[in-house]
Amino acid sequence: MISALILAAGQSRRMGAPKLLLPLGGRPLIARVADAVRASAVHEIWLVVGPESAGIRQALAGQAVRFVINPHPEEDMLSSVRWGLRALSPASQAALVVLGDQPGLTAGIIDPLIRVYRASGQGLVLPTHGGRRGHPLLVDLRYREEILHAYDLTGLRGLLAAHPEAVAEVELPLPAVLQDMDTPEDYHRIAGDYHTR
Repeated sequence: MISALILAAGQSRRMGAPKLLLPLGGRPLIARVADAVRASAVHEIWLVVGPESAGIRQALAGQAVRFVINPHPEEDMLSSVRWGLRALSPASQAALVVLGDQPGLTAGIIDPLIRVYRASGQGLVLPTHGGRRGHPLLVDLRYREEILHAYDLTGLRGLLAAHPEAVAEVELPLPAVLQDMDTPEDYHRIAGDYHTR
């Protein structure tokens, strides 16, 4: 069983507005990300949200997703990953760590990671484009306790650095694996792409 953890607790400081609710092609960004995950071979979807998450819950009303609250959204991304890992079912074998602000995410990015994970036995699988590492990251839950108790200063990059022999890189012809949305400039550029489609 593979579970997705969509990280949606960030405070959008650089954007200056709740970026996960910004519309892209007429739908909130977070709904687009959740749609992509739901279309993939993932078995369950968890969203890690902050205490003030009414807008995100409304944007995903009626969808087959579950929520876990990170009570300290001002902390770094690793904090949200840890809250998500604590919530997962014991039946979960791996967690797909998804950025809530990755607008170009598709099942065509996620499913190759899952296939490589199942075929290779590697515990850490991530996409690359042009040799650069991107998102999302598929993590075997053999590393759950390690993540919960280590890497405070380095986050999941520290996990990857600690286990280079367990990393499988999946090269994809999709620049979206490198793209997220942090600033108003990012949003206007990406939104413009949707208008021209």
